[in-house]
Amino acid sequence: MYCSECGFHQSEAHKYCGRCGALLIVENQGTGEITGPLAVSDEEAASGAWKGPALDGPTLAVRSGGPAGATFPLDRETVTIGREPSADVFLDDVTVSRNHAVITTGPAGASLRDLGSLNGTYVNRRRIEGDEVLEDGDELQIGKFRLTFLLG
Repeated sequence: MYCSECGFHQSEAHKYCGRCGALLIVENQGTGEITGPLAVSDEEAASGAWKGPALDGPTLAVRSGGPAGATFPLDRETVTIGREPSADVFLDDVTVSRNHAVITTGPAGASLRDLGSLNGTYVNRRRIEGDEVLEDGDELQIGKFRLTFLLG
């Protein structure tokens, strides 16, 4: 089996890539369901070829670094992001701080704020300082995870 993130060859006994730490794609026995990183190239994302899942309101969709097709609805005024199991958006990896970031939504839209994380928070590959207003299609990078902000 090859990692869809970096191409490193792994035995099928591994769940995560030994080189980059990405969750490896595995076909679940008998169901045909595929789990693993959402394989979306930067070209597909930039061209709009990736349409993403059907949504009802603002949502974060995992592009890479986590389970394929995972979505996190932003259905509250404040949504916490981090490695803390009680976080609204739980990202289970050591590259993510326990209390990494927060998204606040209101009549004026949605904004993202880093909570002093060690690795920082990025929007469209730029490290943010303070509050960053989010727009439809923005790419967030939190640790090894790349998520797309979708208005829905």
